[in-house]
Amino acid sequence: MAETSTKLDVTSRVAGGSREGRRLRRSGRVPGVLYGGGGDSVSFDADARELRLALARSGAVLDLSIDGAKATPVVLKETQRDPVRGETLHIDLLRVRLDQAIHAVVPIELTGTEDAPGVKEGGVLEQITRELNVEALPTAIPESIVHDLEETVVVTLSPPRLQTEAEEEIESETELVGEAAEGGAEGSESSSDGE
Repeated sequence: MAETSTKLDVTSRVAGGSREGRRLRRSGRVPGVLYGGGGDSVSFDADARELRLALARSGAVLDLSIDGAKATPVVLKETQRDPVRGETLHIDLLRVRLDQAIHAVVPIELTGTEDAPGVKEGGVLEQITRELNVEALPTAIPESIVHDLEETVVVTLSPPRLQTEAEEEIESETELVGEAAEGGAEGSESSSDGE
């Protein structure tokens, strides 16, 4: 959980187009926007290295200082990344109040996957849900939700048996019909032989 927040100093900028964004990224800066919390949206740019370090060591809350002004608590709303290099292209930050709960998406981290009985017997573990939407104070949002597969069963699903039984009945009925047809053909041959 985020006990303390990390400070991030950024520089305000006039919102520009994609050409301006490329120029900033070439100079080692990342463009971003701050919005929400009843204030006007503010365009800014941050040093790419400082931003990466601040996001890595912060919990959910960052103390954002624009042009050296008083820090404002913010949370990361969205990050746009280069699909090939993984570099941050743009960030959106959202102003928050530390005394009001917010909704946040938190990743689910599974443990004990190698020791799960189904996996040991050759089964394939497929994690369908990878994140949960939680509501908490910004300083109480966990970095991840850890679930041990061996500790608590959350849900199981068994395949339906009715369909399998129905298929077996159809196969046995087909065999009976086939036998009756063969028996009827033999019976007609024997009656014609007697004449």
